[in-house]
Amino acid sequence: MNYLAHIALAGASPEHRVGGLLGDFVRGPLSGQLPIAIETGITAHRKLDAFVDQQPEIQLFLRRFEKPMRRYAGIVADVVYDHLLAREWTQYYKQPLEEFCLEFYGQLAVYGDTLPPRAQYFLEHAPKIGWLESYSNADNLPLILQRIGQRFRQPVALQDALPIVAQHQEAINSEFHQLYPRLQTFVHSALQEIELN
Repeated sequence: MNYLAHIALAGASPEHRVGGLLGDFVRGPLSGQLPIAIETGITAHRKLDAFVDQQPEIQLFLRRFEKPMRRYAGIVADVVYDHLLAREWTQYYKQPLEEFCLEFYGQLAVYGDTLPPRAQYFLEHAPKIGWLESYSNADNLPLILQRIGQRFRQPVALQDALPIVAQHQEAINSEFHQLYPRLQTFVHSALQEIELN
């Protein structure tokens, strides 16, 4: 799951949502430098990543790719699943996607001064370009994947994976809809468990 799914799965709490995003930006042990509810969201993000990696739908997704692209197929899955979530948003949430995204940008801005640099970059640019909302348009996926691929020491043309995705689109759509409700249940339970401990 990429940014949108992690934020949405974090539930209604603004702090949990912020933590859902920051799970991609904060590394190492959590030391109490952030509000406890944000750290709870980060912990839930990490637990979700570990859970997702074990799910049969993800394993099926990865097996569709040959080496060397298979090594990066998890990243492709994250982006494709965010696209499917954005496209099928109303199946899972009552609040419109655009409204949800604008609300989140405002929630994130409250913590702007305490965010790590990459998250500050996200905060600065996401509202201007409709970063999260842009996942709903399949035409944006090549550029999204290209930009991610350029972050590697040796750039990887992740967008080259999209023809394989298109070839299996119907199955991938079905697998996403099998997986996402399970993730909703998992994160809800994980947040409760973290808060109790």
